[in-house]
Amino acid sequence: MPQISQACLDAPVCNWLARTTGVSWADSGYLAVTTLVRVALIVAGAIVLRALVHRLVRRMIARVTNRAQTPRRSLLHPLRQRLPMLPVPELSTVRSERRGQRAEALGSVLRSSSSLIVFTVAAMLILSEFGLDLAPLLASAGIAGVALGFGAQNLVKDFLAGLFMLLEDQYGVGDVVDLGQVSGTVEEIGLRITTVRDAQGVLWYIRNGEIIRVGNRSQGWAVVVIDVPVGFAGVEEATDVLRAAAATLTEDPEYADDLMEAPEVLGVEQINIDGAVVRTTVKTASTAQWRVGRELRRRLTEALESAGIAQHLTATRLYVPKKATPGPAITEPLGDGEVGGVT
Repeated sequence: MPQISQACLDAPVCNWLARTTGVSWADSGYLAVTTLVRVALIVAGAIVLRALVHRLVRRMIARVTNRAQTPRRSLLHPLRQRLPMLPVPELSTVRSERRGQRAEALGSVLRSSSSLIVFTVAAMLILSEFGLDLAPLLASAGIAGVALGFGAQNLVKDFLAGLFMLLEDQYGVGDVVDLGQVSGTVEEIGLRITTVRDAQGVLWYIRNGEIIRVGNRSQGWAVVVIDVPVGFAGVEEATDVLRAAAATLTEDPEYADDLMEAPEVLGVEQINIDGAVVRTTVKTASTAQWRVGRELRRRLTEALESAGIAQHLTATRLYVPKKATPGPAITEPLGDGEVGGVT
């Protein structure tokens, strides 16, 4: 009668096989086979579970992308209240593309995280099948995690900030943003680093955990504010001229689709040494604010020139003598209609 281990005695099939055949290797062979079978089942279960989770994530992303054209809320909508649907067709398209890109980025993070968790648990179960005591391993992993947490606080901070930035849709690739010390166009977004190229062409790499505030100039709509000096001319006359020039922008089919509201001349914003300053505003799509602003400035300037109001603007120029001499500084003589002075 072969020696039978307690583990084989506890397994009915192994016990019957060892007693029936009387083979000495039945005990160890059975246990080896059952161990391999359990390991195979664990691996297969991990693969199936990972596939199911990935399929669930892909379906969730597809739902978000398909609902991008509708005002209904979905799971991956930003946590804050989104802007209302705007009457500019391009804005809906831009928002849909942004939402789809953000969903894809979050889906990639979820798939990677789920794969890591599933295979980590499967590896621990496999090690336990081979008789390895997991308590010291888990204790060592816990100590290593604490040490890593203390040593990589900034790294964890960057990843968490990047994750919430994606969830809240603070900015996306192609947006013009102000991040404090850096302003420019976002070229790449990662969970740890955001890449921004400024107006001088300098490429900045900014850690997400160091971004305290974000000013996004490309999200939703924008208001172009133009302050036009009119000198000491009649304010009513200047306002009428500016209002008529601004109205031509609304009538121009090249720019009418970019305007959300008609341009408005608010009136005198301030009075300085050069005279009155009249403010004009126009609400436009965020992607067209710069071209609309440049065109509106051009039309206002030409209108003031045509009406003769530009001649009332002062052009005081003060020149300091090269050698320090007692007495007041002398200004250069100015042309007709210009005001000079002595300090």
